[in-house]
Amino acid sequence: MEDKNWYNFKFADGAITAEEIALSIKPQGTDKAAGAYAIFLGQVRQDTIEGKNVHAITYSSNEEMAKQAFLQIANDARAKFEVRSLSIIHSKEEVKGGELCLMVLVTCGHRKESFMACEYIVERLKKEVPIWGKEILEDETHLWKINK
Repeated sequence: MEDKNWYNFKFADGAITAEEIALSIKPQGTDKAAGAYAIFLGQVRQDTIEGKNVHAITYSSNEEMAKQAFLQIANDARAKFEVRSLSIIHSKEEVKGGELCLMVLVTCGHRKESFMACEYIVERLKKEVPIWGKEILEDETHLWKINK
């Protein structure tokens, strides 16, 4: 039977709060063999597109497909980097410029491995997980976000 206690995936309604991040970190501390935490926090940039400022991004997803993609990425990362634990929170609904929309927290035995695992996971999430962002411009028009 698969051990499901090493990872956690969650969608947040709107921006990710400091409290949600703190709750994700606290359970990690029970693994005394973990020597390193790497955390990535992504926030909505207030980019300028076609001369208009991005006010917010509204995220949507096929949640069931997204959870399957998260699990595949997690398992691949665990095999490649010996990830001890993983927490991912991604926003759905509207997130304003300057607010957090993604948190990835990885624990590994050593820091270099945790940095590499965190980058690997974030890059794959951006490319493979069915989450779509509609950029809401200051004049209330919108464009669909293209991840790079």
